[in-house]
Amino acid sequence: MKGLVFLGEGKMEFRDFPDPVPGPDEVIVKMKASGMCGSDLHHLHEPMRREDQIVIEGHEPCGIIEEVGSAVRPSEAKVGDRVMVYHYDGCRTCPNCRSGWMQNCDHDRVAYGGNGHGGHAPFMKVPAHTIIKLPDELSFKAGAAVSCGSGTAYGALKRVNLVADETIAVFGQGPVGLSCTMFAKAFGARVIALDVGEERLQMAKDFGADFTINPLRDDPVEAIRALTRGGLGADKAIECSSNPTARQQALKAVRQWGITCLVGVLGPMEFECNELIIKQKTLVGSLTFSKNLQDECAQYVSERGINVDSLFTHEFKLEQAVEAYALFEQRKIGKGVFVFD
Repeated sequence: MKGLVFLGEGKMEFRDFPDPVPGPDEVIVKMKASGMCGSDLHHLHEPMRREDQIVIEGHEPCGIIEEVGSAVRPSEAKVGDRVMVYHYDGCRTCPNCRSGWMQNCDHDRVAYGGNGHGGHAPFMKVPAHTIIKLPDELSFKAGAAVSCGSGTAYGALKRVNLVADETIAVFGQGPVGLSCTMFAKAFGARVIALDVGEERLQMAKDFGADFTINPLRDDPVEAIRALTRGGLGADKAIECSSNPTARQQALKAVRQWGITCLVGVLGPMEFECNELIIKQKTLVGSLTFSKNLQDECAQYVSERGINVDSLFTHEFKLEQAVEAYALFEQRKIGKGVFVFD
């Protein structure tokens, strides 16, 4: 089979790989949808890789079980099951792994599409324990979204314990930020969406944002305070852009006792410590989600009828990957997804 690989320094190509064969505790997933994620671009532009570092890309996999290993129980997976893949594995014995947080493994973390083969190929081999059943009501595209971007948004909202009577500011309206906006409205919260792109702000409105702010036109901290009771600021803020200035603004824009959550990865943040100490604020980070939270997110989307499919602005065949990533990097498309026959 052919799989898409990133070589580093912006280079990618298709390579031939043997069709995968499952070990005793493994399954083969026939891909039906494999999403594109903003973090792919970080991976694409890392330094040139050694041959032993090159893997098939794609960490938003969703498909159908094609084959199961000899030790896989029917309750875990069986041929024909519609499934998502939790895109991490670890030592499976440390406290983080045992609680479903393999991305925080204390020993040897594997991230599929990072340092293990991912979903940008016709088939993907994974341990059976990483399989999460896809609710019948959800499309494969929806499953791909939940497998990273939308699941990450859900995990961040759970991290800040968002409740219905609160106002939340979401900085950055890329796929994760838009998912935050969509889910926060489903939680019943009042949502202020921020982005420097007017098209993304319009999408945020379409997904239910109560207010939108373009930081290139208005001071975001002042604008958020003006929209909140007594000018005190938002109850919660989530920062999805990785922009250092936006991170500072997200911390300043919440009220006393408020919570700011950083989701966008990489890059620095500088802030005045008294912004936390004197104003009793809380600053937290959130890295994707656990296996249980991925399952919970899929069930939530299914039960509430949330249209995460609408996050995808473009569909591609895998052979169009070079063109697709070029458009994605130039911000000429929103969230893209590779679909398979």
